[in-house]
Amino acid sequence: MLEGLEGNDIIVGAYTDGSGGICPMLAAHRSGGRTSLASFARTWDRYTEAKAGARRASQRELNTLHAMLEASLYYEPDENELARAAAEHRAAKERPAERPCRRRRDTGERNRTPELRSRPGWAWLRVFRRLDEWEAAVARAEEKPRESETERELERV
Repeated sequence: MLEGLEGNDIIVGAYTDGSGGICPMLAAHRSGGRTSLASFARTWDRYTEAKAGARRASQRELNTLHAMLEASLYYEPDENELARAAAEHRAAKERPAERPCRRRRDTGERNRTPELRSRPGWAWLRVFRRLDEWEAAVARAEEKPRESETERELERV
């Protein structure tokens, strides 16, 4: 994939864009890599916040991907690590719980995740990757109370 990043225009949000841009997985494939990790494509698009349609990857996104790929080359996993972790997990599921799990306290709040999941910004804590995005969100939040105060004043008149 590192070779593919160097020689191609990398995009986000699609496999190809019709004007020569390709996703990192296709770049890796064209450079001789034979992999079919669909989870990488989903993660890449989620990391880059790809919306509808393709766009060129930013230099920051490419630098991050390049750094992560290089770091993965230095990681030498124990060949039995995954098998050992799976065996530990199975063993933990089979043995009885050593202590009972505590029940969650009923707060009276209902879980609204299913209905709100598709609405942007619904969570209590929103992560901003750039300062200008955070500043724009603060400015919008500061405008909302002013609008509602103006509406209340108009209703009183």
